[in-house]
Amino acid sequence: MHRLHAYPDLRTMLRRLLFAAITGVLAALAVAGFRHAMLFLEWVFLSNNTGSLVNAATGLSEWRRVLTPALGGLAAGSLLWGWQRLNRQRPHAPTDYMEALRTDGQFDYGASLVKSLASLLVVASGSAIGREGAMILLAALAASWFAQRFTSRDEWKLWIACGAAAGMASAYHAPLAGSLFIAEILFGTLILASLGPVVVAAVIALLTTHLIGGGSAPLYTVHLPQELDITAGLLIAATGLLAGVCGPLLMWLMNASHRLFLRLKLSPPVQLALGGLIVGLLSLITPAVWGNGYSVVHASLLAPPLLAAISGIFICKLLAILASSGSGAPGGVFTPTLFLGMASGMLFAQLCGIWLVDQPSMAVLLGMSGMAALLAATTHAPIMSTLMICEMTGQYSVLPGLLIASVLASVLSRTLRQDSIYREHVAQQG
Repeated sequence: MHRLHAYPDLRTMLRRLLFAAITGVLAALAVAGFRHAMLFLEWVFLSNNTGSLVNAATGLSEWRRVLTPALGGLAAGSLLWGWQRLNRQRPHAPTDYMEALRTDGQFDYGASLVKSLASLLVVASGSAIGREGAMILLAALAASWFAQRFTSRDEWKLWIACGAAAGMASAYHAPLAGSLFIAEILFGTLILASLGPVVVAAVIALLTTHLIGGGSAPLYTVHLPQELDITAGLLIAATGLLAGVCGPLLMWLMNASHRLFLRLKLSPPVQLALGGLIVGLLSLITPAVWGNGYSVVHASLLAPPLLAAISGIFICKLLAILASSGSGAPGGVFTPTLFLGMASGMLFAQLCGIWLVDQPSMAVLLGMSGMAALLAATTHAPIMSTLMICEMTGQYSVLPGLLIASVLASVLSRTLRQDSIYREHVAQQG
């Protein structure tokens, strides 16, 4: 257990809260900038203005559907490879906010921006990787840039944490989950009093995002029954246990995919292009493999697909995620994990034989439970995972059930595999 520092005086706390509000605005602008850049690239290269990469893939010819992710991976890999060769002799600082929080609180700004640009290229070209990872990194970079100019060195880690939480709040419309993401996963050496500025930064980021985007609706639209019976509660708990097994398995598959790509001993451009090509080939089976999975999750929560459809999409999307993450495509796996959790929960509902024409809400409920539980199993952060799903759907009535599922998933996952996906990520970055 970490030793708690003394709580700051009133003047220091007020200054921190003011800086937290500024950090929230900067983070929201960074996230909005990445989102609009992605939409612009989709419009220019894919003639798509819907914001859905699945729609973009559906409208393309087969040869373009195959080649676009490969070309995006080639461009991103060439960019990263060229930057590494250009700066081979220069000392390197962290390019990841988790690593920066665990070291001295400084970034390699040039390398981090290049990494974000490479992520933009692979995300906009359809690779099955999350865009939110780059969004949160840019938010943390903006916070770090501000902190190094206006705060003392001993506070730099605090503002990186605020930036990361604000970036998550802006990307997922989930300020409480963003704050708890920092508290459960990243706080480590930070003081307890730091949670106040983190929460303020996250809330201000969300409010700024709402002002920029013009709306405050939840990220996903979900319709559930008003009351849950004992059967639903037991099935939610069972979904948590299932996720507790699937989480370590998913992390093992990602590591195995990464090792397989490394054995090929390809240059970074060719390696990322190969990952993109695999995604392109899979998109011939279903265009739903393009992107981070957000649009598929949204559609499935509105109208749960049948067993054959969700099974096919689940298998193809899993292979696409493994190809993208294994090839080293820069980006996050947060939203892809949410998709896999939703699909596994709905598959569990189908296999349990509870799919009824007049009760599709049960599949939606277990889909939500799968999202929270698999996220908890991979991050080992059950409270954050539960609140994130509640905030993204606006369904706080299921919070107790989701919390039980997330705790069960996290405990079982920790038993089977000690490290979370973030600890392994930092180890691979080092």
